[in-house]
Amino acid sequence: MKNRESSHYQRIWRWHFYAGLFVAPFLILLSLTGIVYLFKPQLDNLMYPELMKVTPASQTLSADALWAEARTAMPDASLSKYLPPVSPDASAQFIVRQGGRELTLFLDPASGALLGALDNQWNLQAVARALHAELLLGTTGDRVIELAAGWGIVLLISGLYLWWPRKGPGVGGILWPRMNQRGRLWWRDLHAVVGFWGAGFLLLLLLSGMTWTGFWGDQFANVWNRFPAAMWNQVPASTPLARSLNQAHDQTVPWAMENTPMPSSTLPDEMASMAMADTAMPPSSAGHDHSAMNHGGEHEGMVMAEHRISLQQVVELANERQVTPGYSITPPAGKSGVYTIALFADDPRNDATLHIDQYSGKVLADVRWQDYSLVAKTVETGVMLHTGKLYGWPHQLAMLLICLMVLLSAVSGLWIWWSRRPQGRLAAPPLPAKLPPMRGAIAVLVLLGICFPLVGASMVVIWLLDTLLFSRRTLKVARAS
Repeated sequence: MKNRESSHYQRIWRWHFYAGLFVAPFLILLSLTGIVYLFKPQLDNLMYPELMKVTPASQTLSADALWAEARTAMPDASLSKYLPPVSPDASAQFIVRQGGRELTLFLDPASGALLGALDNQWNLQAVARALHAELLLGTTGDRVIELAAGWGIVLLISGLYLWWPRKGPGVGGILWPRMNQRGRLWWRDLHAVVGFWGAGFLLLLLLSGMTWTGFWGDQFANVWNRFPAAMWNQVPASTPLARSLNQAHDQTVPWAMENTPMPSSTLPDEMASMAMADTAMPPSSAGHDHSAMNHGGEHEGMVMAEHRISLQQVVELANERQVTPGYSITPPAGKSGVYTIALFADDPRNDATLHIDQYSGKVLADVRWQDYSLVAKTVETGVMLHTGKLYGWPHQLAMLLICLMVLLSAVSGLWIWWSRRPQGRLAAPPLPAKLPPMRGAIAVLVLLGICFPLVGASMVVIWLLDTLLFSRRTLKVARAS
């Protein structure tokens, strides 16, 4: 390898090292939690068969009758979401809040019997998804995951540069590991080969995952999630956006709908005077909750219940509009809130988001796949490819293989570093004696930094630390030896 090329190699190896040291633990975590969430349907049926499955019956209770049974069993719970049965042998599910907890109540659609309850935030799937999305740390965790995904792209690009064949004929150690090697060389081959074959899939996972993040993902959605203004013409819009219905452990509306405004229901004349009176009350008394769906004890709750369409009417409307089973119904939040029928479908072509006036039953918005922009369709397809839900179990197995490849590449990279690392030292690859200009590599880093601002800011920090601290330490060690 010529001196100039060798200097380039050492410099990029150093960046690859720093990126890998930061990203690899997150790739391991994301791979493991991704595998758990990948097999959610099978694991749910395996772990909770008594909650998920019922004996099919020809006659079933209405949604309102089922909710009455659920309220009888848990009178102090407020309704957050209703999930009608997806098949004749599936239970009906009510997501409720009780105190500080969010629970899913499972009911037999035929008898209304309560089959059991599940804590929505502390079960295997919820924890796996929340770890995957935000490390159970809220906004801070979301930002860290976004940084890891961005640095994962740096890791991937630098890794492909290091992998690129530079010597002699033969594909051993390039397209497959050389089986005659032992020790660190064998691990190096494994790391390089698995990394190469998995590079394209990892890039898809990183980019599609970035669209879910709270900083870059929001900015991306603000630019590209646009719908024709006519879809919301003459429909009063409330302050919250549809993303307020989503949580780290649960997705209600599709990504394409997250930045759309929630419409407002039109108050009947009988309630208009009540709304006028509410403006004189302290702000804290006009909370944004779903409790009016549940309790008729207070006068306002009784008046709202008298004028609001029933939950079963919303179910019938979803059926009339041919929404694919698997959708959820979120009840109105307050006097001006709306019912939201939402389907975040395994096949995004079945996505549906409908907002319904809680008093008149009028459909205020009905957004489907054909209404999405090209970018939104691309992102939604990427999301479903990411989650392994688009093509059934063959897709799940393919994604399992990809997760294992990412896991193996991350573990082997850490093992290579750990096995060669002198005790008590970071052992970053040394800087070349003369730093090459590397205009192409710097241009790529600058481009990535512009595209992903959090990554760009962290690059500046790492460069300063490397220049002012790590490089000097390495030089001192070299002179002392």
